[in-house]
Amino acid sequence: MNRLESSLDTLLEVVLLKTPSIITGIIILIVGSYIVKFLLGLISRRFEKRNVDLSIRGFAMSILRVVFYALLFLTVASTMGIETTSFIAALSAFGLAAGLALQGSLSNFAGGVLILLFRPFEVGDYVSSSNGTSGTVERIDILYTTLIAGDGVRVFSPNGPLANSVIQNFTKITNRRFEYTVGISYDANIKEAREIIMDVLHNDSRILKTPPVEVFVKGLGDSSVNLTIRAWTKKEDFWPANNENQEAIKNALDKHNISIPYPQTEMRIISDLKGGQDRIMKS
Repeated sequence: MNRLESSLDTLLEVVLLKTPSIITGIIILIVGSYIVKFLLGLISRRFEKRNVDLSIRGFAMSILRVVFYALLFLTVASTMGIETTSFIAALSAFGLAAGLALQGSLSNFAGGVLILLFRPFEVGDYVSSSNGTSGTVERIDILYTTLIAGDGVRVFSPNGPLANSVIQNFTKITNRRFEYTVGISYDANIKEAREIIMDVLHNDSRILKTPPVEVFVKGLGDSSVNLTIRAWTKKEDFWPANNENQEAIKNALDKHNISIPYPQTEMRIISDLKGGQDRIMKS
């Protein structure tokens, strides 16, 4: 009985000694909560005023909320006399273990931050990357970027490889050049063929005058003289002009009897008079 009374007296003394620090800690917790909310609201309004991207805004606010409340709880615990050194060490060990286990996700996370900060593309842009990803950007998240491919398939591209790849943004341009090669027969007049092709392109109002249209001999093939055709259009006219002019050029060359030859193989039959057999040679 005496031992119980002694223990109660000791506990009461501890409570009386800790009461001021406990009260102080509670006050700090209440006041600190209001201060944290005020700071988060102030930062959020600054983000809105500066028109910061919604993805960056949400991510930054989440990080700041965790940091502010963690500092507040550590301050309250320290004020109440609770040892925080071991708690901080445990958090550090947990963070290290989580980082090692989530290396791939952290790489995507870092890539997402880079994309959101430097903005190589935005929602609605059509992009192509050297890692094989292409499509219209539907959504940019911290870990993945969602694209809609040309065939309508939704593609989720990890931000880590995407941020480290070469990105082609086809939306951020004003004009775009199309190029293709047309082979004409060796018997055809190159100058005439060039003039026919130039007339087709000049009669298309979608083809820009500057830079000028180019038609030149790119190479001498096995069965054709290869002409390279280059012309510029506005980006919104690129695909219609590119596709329709190929057909128009083919029809114009046919109309002027300039053939577009297909690959041919010459075969010669050589008679072997002694053996009574024919040999076929290709050239």
